[in-house]
Amino acid sequence: MADPVNPPPIRRTTLRSVAQLIADGLVPQDRAAALDRVADNFATAIPPAFLDLIETPDDPIGRQVVPSPEELATAPWERYDPIGDDALSPVPGIVHRYEDRALLKPLLVCPLYCRFCFRREHVGPDGGLLSDDALETALAWLASHPAIREVILTGGDPLMLSPRRLRHIVSRLSAIDHIETIRIHSRVPVADPRRVDTAMLDALETDRAMWIVLHANHARELTEDARASLRRIQSRAIPVLSQSVLLRGVNDTPSSLEALLRAFVAARVKPYYLHQLDPAPGTSHFHVPIEEGRALLRTLRGRVTGLAWPTYVLDIPGGAGKVPLGPDYYRPERHPGRITDPDGGLHDLPETNPSAP
Repeated sequence: MADPVNPPPIRRTTLRSVAQLIADGLVPQDRAAALDRVADNFATAIPPAFLDLIETPDDPIGRQVVPSPEELATAPWERYDPIGDDALSPVPGIVHRYEDRALLKPLLVCPLYCRFCFRREHVGPDGGLLSDDALETALAWLASHPAIREVILTGGDPLMLSPRRLRHIVSRLSAIDHIETIRIHSRVPVADPRRVDTAMLDALETDRAMWIVLHANHARELTEDARASLRRIQSRAIPVLSQSVLLRGVNDTPSSLEALLRAFVAARVKPYYLHQLDPAPGTSHFHVPIEEGRALLRTLRGRVTGLAWPTYVLDIPGGAGKVPLGPDYYRPERHPGRITDPDGGLHDLPETNPSAP
């Protein structure tokens, strides 16, 4: 009988080349030249767990990972470094945007490469690991900044590290007195769920607050294997949050977004962030306007439990940080204000006496 914590490996191959995509029927031969140009700039990887979910190349799963000639078009507003990571990197591997937290990027490799990734020009098979010296410099930088209470491991995908390397990083971070929280952002539980085994779970052991933030964008990603990998993480008393990107053709309808949020809650994952798409080069075909996103969330207010309600956020281009986008239910046009209920009805707020003791 297979060990549910250490499942046997899947022996199929991750698709990485245009030739493999054509052979698997995901792209037509006549797109080969255009996709070769895409491949010159942006990596491709479609692991077996995701490949099995693709019904058509342009369905909500295929659209996320199958390269398209549309990526060759860069809109005027798109940026090489859309949220200003490079300008906020004091040493390699560190991004410091907020006083009390910092990103640590120990590698730039992912189990799959999202076609909308805001770091798409940095990540890829050649991204590799931070060298030992660079990692030591990054850890020393964190240790020398006592205002930092939280470190977010990102990249790339930190759960692509070997258990030995991951254990080393978690242990070193746990030894820094002022670091209280370690957060890991990952796609591995849905992209390569069998990777979440005993060795990886042991590497996450720490006396600090450890959180996993799962990136998934469509309910179909929460397969039985993915849910099992999440239960293995949760069995170690590690809470799991989610982050998703609002994407045209993936989760931009009330039914698809509702299904995703419900799937998270059913898997004991608290929806955390719904991101407005960052304007990385070649991603405009995924763009959903902010007002459309706000209206979309408004349709779900009252339809889904508050446990399933994410914060819809924009990472301000250039590096100024994340801000919530709403929707807003308060209308101050007359004193003391009015409130719109989830069904669109207006209600006057009761009069208050601000001068009362």
